[in-house]
Amino acid sequence: MSLTERDQKVIWHPYTQMKNALPHIPIVRGEGVYLFDEDGKKYIDAVSSWWVNIHGHAHPHIAKKVAEQLSVLEHVIFAGFTHEPAVQLAERLLELLPGDQEKVFYTDNGSTAVEVALKMCLQFWSNTGHKGRTKIIAFKEAYHGDTFGAMSVSGRSIFTDPFNSMLFDVEFIDLPTEKNIEQLKSKINYLSNEVACFIFEPMVLGAGGMLMYEGQYLDQLMETCQKHGILTIADEVMTGFGRTGTYFACETLQAKPDIFCLSKGLTGGTMPLGVTTCNQKIFDAFLSDDKLKTLYHGHSFTANPVACAASLASMDILLKPETLANIQRIKAKNEAFAAEIKEHPKVRDVRQKGTILVLEWETGNDTSYLSGLRNQLYLYFLERGIILRPLGNILYILPPYIISDEDLEYIYQTIHQALNDI
Repeated sequence: MSLTERDQKVIWHPYTQMKNALPHIPIVRGEGVYLFDEDGKKYIDAVSSWWVNIHGHAHPHIAKKVAEQLSVLEHVIFAGFTHEPAVQLAERLLELLPGDQEKVFYTDNGSTAVEVALKMCLQFWSNTGHKGRTKIIAFKEAYHGDTFGAMSVSGRSIFTDPFNSMLFDVEFIDLPTEKNIEQLKSKINYLSNEVACFIFEPMVLGAGGMLMYEGQYLDQLMETCQKHGILTIADEVMTGFGRTGTYFACETLQAKPDIFCLSKGLTGGTMPLGVTTCNQKIFDAFLSDDKLKTLYHGHSFTANPVACAASLASMDILLKPETLANIQRIKAKNEAFAAEIKEHPKVRDVRQKGTILVLEWETGNDTSYLSGLRNQLYLYFLERGIILRPLGNILYILPPYIISDEDLEYIYQTIHQALNDI
C-alpha cells in the first residue's frame, strides 16, 4: 500500500470530515520553503505549515542545536528542577517582548498557553480577594484554540457548536472601528467591576477569517481596561515572531498587555512548545504562605529542553538583520500585489499586514468557512505546486521568511490565473 492508503486505514486528521476527505498527500522531505511528496513533486509551503515554519523546513542551524541538545538532556521534570535552555529562552524572550513582562510559564501549544493565561487572570482576582470579577471580554470573531477555556473565549462557530452549552459565558464585543469605539468603551466601563480580563489577537484575527483592525482602537480598549484594573491578554500565537512586520504586533501599541500567549513560530516550526508570560503584578498575586494561592497547572513536557533549544536556535535566526530585511521585503511585495488586485471583480476584499496577505473571494453569498469554493481553490493551487489552505472563500498567504521573490511572484501569478479561471 502507498503511504496515503496506509494513512486512511489508521489516521484521523484534524479539521477534516473523514467520510469524504480528499486523499492526504504523503510528504517525505522538507527543504527551505519547499515540501516534497513521495513521487518527488515539489510544493511551495505558502502557509508555513499552519503558520509555524517561519524559517522554512529542515533549517540546518535549528537541526544542529536540536541534535546537540538531544545528546545532552532530552527531558527532565520541570517541577523542582530547571535547566539551561529553559532559563536562557525565558531570559531572551523577556528581553524581546514589549512592555514589562517578568515571568515565563511554559506549556505545550497555543491553546494551552491561552488556558494558562485565563487561569492566571481569574485566580489573580480570587487570590487578591475580588472573587466577583469573573467575566471575560473577547472579540466575537476570535479564535483562541480548541481546549475548553480557549473555545469559551473564541467566537461561537462551527468549531464550538457541539460544545456551546458547556462553555462559560463571555462578554463578546465587535472589532473596534472609528464608528463603534466609544460604544465599546462604554460597555467596558459599565461592566468594569465584574471583569477579570480582556483577551485579544492584536490587529489580525487568524482562524476567525484573517480579519484586520487598527491598532489605535485596540489601544483605546486596552487603556479603558487598564483604567479599571482589567487585565489584558495578548494572544500573539499567530502574530508573534515577525508576522505583522515587527517582532510582536503589540510593539506598535502605546498600551502594553499584562500577559502574552506565544507558540507557533516560537520553535521555528520544529516541535510543539507554548509560552505564557506575565508582568510582576500578576506573579506577585500568587506569592503567598497560603498554598491554595498556587497556580496548580502543569504539563508532563513543560519546558522540554529540546523544544527550548529549538526555540533558542529559531530566535538566533529571527534576530539576524537579514531576517528582518526579508520580513520587510515580503511586506512590500504583498502591499504591491494587494494594490494590484483589489479592483478585480472577483475580489470582495483584500487585506494585508506584514507578511500576511488575505484575499476574500467574491462568491455572491456571505463569507463562510464551509464555502464550496474552498476545495476548488485548494486543489487548484496544489496542482500547481503551491500549498494554500483557504478558510472557506478566504485565501491567505503566510510564507516562510526565506521565500524568494521568484516564488512569491509565482504565487501571485497563480492567484491572477485562478481569478480568471475559477
